[in-house]
Amino acid sequence: MMQDRNGTGIGNRIGKSLAAGSGEWKRAIMRGLGCRCPACGEGRAFSSYLKIRPACDACGQELHHHRADDFPPYLTIFVVGKIVGTGIYICEMHYAPPLWFHVATWPLLTVALSLALLPPMKGAVVGLQYALGMHGFGEAGPAGREGDNERGNTA
Repeated sequence: MMQDRNGTGIGNRIGKSLAAGSGEWKRAIMRGLGCRCPACGEGRAFSSYLKIRPACDACGQELHHHRADDFPPYLTIFVVGKIVGTGIYICEMHYAPPLWFHVATWPLLTVALSLALLPPMKGAVVGLQYALGMHGFGEAGPAGREGDNERGNTA
């Protein structure tokens, strides 16, 4: 089993965080999907299209140490592929449009959906990393962070 810097099993820590039943990880992911700070949900997580702010303007939570590298594009490709693939299938089976319709519609829809979904997917991955205490967000998880009780966030 992989060990973190403190010698505890990463799988055990993640499993306990998800099984705790607090719902904090769901809340952090939903806040990330909204491109908001995973800690407070009020501050913006992005300073530009895909650049995460160094810290939240509202609560001061540091966000600079996230590691949302390749996973957000993979999620985006998966979701867009399901949407566009289903759309092509339904369109072809029910309406049988001409080839020019497919050539004009589906590539544009694919690019538009990909560009629209990439920031929320990156925000969701950062939210998950925050909730699980990964990559410098804290070893104790959301319930053990300083200031959470002051902001009314309890596990």
